[in-house]
Amino acid sequence: MDFINRRRIALTALAASVALIAAACSSSSTTSAPSSSGSSSVPQISASSFNLSFSAMTAIKSLAAKGKGKVAVILPDTVSSTRYVEFDAPYLAKSFQKAGLTSSQYTIENAQGSDATQFSDAQAAITNGATVLVVDPLDSGVGSRIESYAKSHGVPVIDYDRLTLGGTRKYYVSFNNTFVGTLLGKGLVSCISAWHVKSPQVMVMRGAPTDNNATLFANGYLAVLQPLFSNGTYKDVANPAGTWTPATALTEFQAAYTAHPSANAALIPNDENGAPIIHYLITKGIKPNTFPMTGQDATLTGLQNVIAGYQCGTVYKPIYLEAQAAAALAMYLRAGLTPPAALVNGFATDVNTHVNVPSILETPEWVVPSTVESTVIKDGFVPASQLCAGSYAADCAKYGISG
Repeated sequence: MDFINRRRIALTALAASVALIAAACSSSSTTSAPSSSGSSSVPQISASSFNLSFSAMTAIKSLAAKGKGKVAVILPDTVSSTRYVEFDAPYLAKSFQKAGLTSSQYTIENAQGSDATQFSDAQAAITNGATVLVVDPLDSGVGSRIESYAKSHGVPVIDYDRLTLGGTRKYYVSFNNTFVGTLLGKGLVSCISAWHVKSPQVMVMRGAPTDNNATLFANGYLAVLQPLFSNGTYKDVANPAGTWTPATALTEFQAAYTAHPSANAALIPNDENGAPIIHYLITKGIKPNTFPMTGQDATLTGLQNVIAGYQCGTVYKPIYLEAQAAAALAMYLRAGLTPPAALVNGFATDVNTHVNVPSILETPEWVVPSTVESTVIKDGFVPASQLCAGSYAADCAKYGISG
């Protein structure tokens, strides 16, 4: 998803590191909350309350009557990352509906990949009565503009999925993105061992260098891999510039592979970048379970590559958790209340402002063939009928995947 094509521009900040803190933030973490969430009349939920039944949203329905105005969600695009259409938008809508909002009390917009559209969507939302914004910015430049504009109109902002560096948001909701990278790194190490790769020659690829999440992913997987490079267990043979565009990722990989034909493993930051690379390797005669490669986002193609033995695993981020967390925060803010301490379970550091942003950080999962059934299939994230179509039926049977 955290793991997912996006084109990010105008973000030159240093990497932000995310730190989970055992003690949740207190009400002093917020700047203006007229009422305390400690009141017995205020519903109490935690960051671990969210599930596929959306029962936590039903538990906070009383907040709907307490609140005023609309909640406006502004998502980044519908093209480079289809998750926003397929999962985020419907999960967010279901969350608001379960929490008691009518369709006229919330809006969900996609910016179609344009900073100007995203900013104008925010302006229009506030003009039309939004009292809370949930924003996943295309980049920190437009994110900061939106947050500055919202602040001047007294409207709190929740950063969704990506932290706006240099911004003025009140809260942040995402997955622990450094841990996403840790899962990628550990997944590759485990796979290199399981697939008996001798003298690992590793390419380390990354997402777009202008994307803060890509930096956090890299922080996680390099912490795992760098000691192995330093002690000579693995050889670091190539480090392409990075991108979230699959065609560009393929070009980068081909250039590196041509220069280093001994390469026999690759850290790939997401499934979509990995898909054309895997296809290319197959044309070069690479067999299953011989060239370890990682991925993220649990896409249909990525999961098929996993069960077929061309990809070690994929990082699965249950978006329904993230959507409910953001919607719950928005309900408390709309009602003028401080969210419960048990709901806000950590902080994310904005390295531009050196501010620790109160956050809800959900936990991703590393999915391998033997756990596909108990994770993405169980959650309905990918239908077994699609995953197991055609030549993949035998792979599904091998791993007991039936849905």
